[in-house]
Amino acid sequence: MSSAVLQRGFTEEAFAAFVAERNEPAWLAQLRTKAWQAFQHKPLPDRSQEEWNRTDIRGLRLESFALPLPTQQRADLPPSLLGEGLEPAGQLLAVDSFPARRRLDSQLQQQGVLFGALDELVSTHEGLLRPYLENPLVDPEADKFAALVAACWASGCLLYVPRNVKLSRPLHLFSVLSAGKTDIGRTLIVLEEGAEATVLAETASTDPHAPGLHCGTVEILVGPRANLRYVSLQDWGKGVWHFGHQKVRVAQDATLRWTVAALGSRLAKVNQHVVLADSGANAQVDGVMFAEGSQHLSYHTLQHHAAGGCTSDLLYKGALQDRARIVWRGMIRVDPDAQKTDGYQRNDNLMLSDEARVDSIPGLEIMADDVKCSHGATTGRVDDEMIFYAAARGFTRKEATRLIVAGFFQQVFDRITIEQVRTALAQTIARRVQEFKAH
Repeated sequence: MSSAVLQRGFTEEAFAAFVAERNEPAWLAQLRTKAWQAFQHKPLPDRSQEEWNRTDIRGLRLESFALPLPTQQRADLPPSLLGEGLEPAGQLLAVDSFPARRRLDSQLQQQGVLFGALDELVSTHEGLLRPYLENPLVDPEADKFAALVAACWASGCLLYVPRNVKLSRPLHLFSVLSAGKTDIGRTLIVLEEGAEATVLAETASTDPHAPGLHCGTVEILVGPRANLRYVSLQDWGKGVWHFGHQKVRVAQDATLRWTVAALGSRLAKVNQHVVLADSGANAQVDGVMFAEGSQHLSYHTLQHHAAGGCTSDLLYKGALQDRARIVWRGMIRVDPDAQKTDGYQRNDNLMLSDEARVDSIPGLEIMADDVKCSHGATTGRVDDEMIFYAAARGFTRKEATRLIVAGFFQQVFDRITIEQVRTALAQTIARRVQEFKAH
């Protein structure tokens, strides 16, 4: 790589060298250049904007990071929470944005399944993939971070499942970030008509406390009568700034089961958008958030009913201790023609500290008159009587607190059909729960 790329910050010289050395088609370089111009002109979001008025990123110094560079595979990779004991049909390990290992069962390759690094597969399947990159689900100019991803995604991940191909075993995607590095990731998942797949995606850092920057997009198209189970586990180190735009389009009679777990990062700001685009589309979205220390997790969800006769069901639960803060803002939007809509959202939060803070903001925007939509939100603290009840039966205060937290999340865990995911999330959260002490 050119020395210009090695300098800190996101400069014109660094971007020019980044594009020049990628050896990509001219149309893709043009898309990058247009997005880079948007990145240069757009200011960082601030609290004057409604979407950001509860999330303060004044501590972010973009100039202290640089464009991602290829990294040799490290021997000290963190353990995979979802990969332990897993026998996946395919795996992709990415370190600092670039693929370190990739594998896909030969039988699936023969059936036309594509799974691996997005940039490599674009070069070999340009005709198939070009339309998805030229017409992305995530607007490249949605904000400064979306523009950065569109301009500077380094490698990315692609899953393409042809019509009526059904994957019986999951695929595993593991993204790792080194200390002080930048991860700019782009994930594209396409399931054609009647296809089925399960994807387990997780992130981690080599140093649990070092600074880092992740900007990423996830774009998923679930074709007619297709079925996707997608698990996203965010477990970056506590020094990482995490910004993401995630959007799914669910077609006629298709089904999406999406589980989100937010455990890591210093600050996370994620937009999660599900579009029910055609009649009979169905989406179930489950979220688990656990924050500690001074973490700030901000997740904005949108269930967009663009067609009639669709169903969406969202359940987010968050627990937080110390001085952590969680912001959840959800919206169910029903278009005028989306009659016979059935939409529901709920957010529950458990406070394990008097210094923690939760902002829970559900909302409805309904422009049709024959719908069934509702929402709910609760926030409460651990009941001292529950601690006393458990202690009277031989539990320590810490064990009692863990028991209460486990029970709080059980409703979400029960909705997760993959035992590996249920166990990993429950064990990881249990290890982080501290003893509850009332003031």
